[in-house]
Amino acid sequence: MTRVAGIDCGTNSIRLLIADVDTAAGTLTDVHRQMTIVRLGEGVDRTGCFAQAALDRTFAACDDYASAIAAADVQAVRFVATSASRDVSNRAEFVAGVAARLGVEPDVISGDEEASLSFTGAVRSLGQVVGDRQVLVVDIGGGSTEFVRGSIADGVLAAKSVDIGCVRMTERRLLANPPTNEQIGLAIEDIDAAIQAADEVVDLQAAALIVGLAGSVTTLAALALELPEYDSERIHGSELSAADVFDITNALLAMTTDGRAELSVMHPGRVDVIGGGALVLDRILASTEFPFVLVSEHDILDGIAWSLAE
Repeated sequence: MTRVAGIDCGTNSIRLLIADVDTAAGTLTDVHRQMTIVRLGEGVDRTGCFAQAALDRTFAACDDYASAIAAADVQAVRFVATSASRDVSNRAEFVAGVAARLGVEPDVISGDEEASLSFTGAVRSLGQVVGDRQVLVVDIGGGSTEFVRGSIADGVLAAKSVDIGCVRMTERRLLANPPTNEQIGLAIEDIDAAIQAADEVVDLQAAALIVGLAGSVTTLAALALELPEYDSERIHGSELSAADVFDITNALLAMTTDGRAELSVMHPGRVDVIGGGALVLDRILASTEFPFVLVSEHDILDGIAWSLAE
């Protein structure tokens, strides 16, 4: 048994998982999970650098996580930074700030490695449901979306990361409140082009099942289930139909941010970007013609923990 701490720093949120991993038994047991919306990628698509306010929010979360890690007596720590952290001009300031607080430098991974970690985290948690079938794992983040096809037996067979995500689509196209039909149409053009690029590499329809990860997907599942409050146990392993995704996406895009904020399952940090994330999932299902997406609450964060233990 190995106690590890994995941190996933994305465009929209930073998350911590402290877990006990038994590689021999193939089990991962949560000790502590925490998510903080920091919007690190705010404005990056336009400016090419992290805003100082975004760095301050991220470093404050790192301080909190450092305290939790110290109290848990972990054996290994890995900080993984994804989409927004790859190409910014002030990356050195980000790296130094994280290292000073957590004692490890951010591992700014490629889109392919991000895809692989997401696949591992999702598929291991759904083993009996997935069986020996090939699955397409779709991880919709803030700045990018990862498409990964593989199986439990064979691992990752093909993967592609594309620059569409809930924050990027919102900042690039969905600018009005609520967005106009013209803005939605332009976003659809961007998303469909990215899906086609992913399909050329991954062969999306070669899979027998699609699994969806991350906050946009799980929030849509919570809305489809009509939950009175967010419930990860109800959401994990649920089937979210393409028809429900289409209806909920259109409803969210027609709402103002104030209207979305009143939804009981909506995290405050997703209110302004959930429409963009929903639209990405809707276009993926329309393109691939899967009748539903299997929802996983386990994702890249669990993959990071497995990578540390192994």
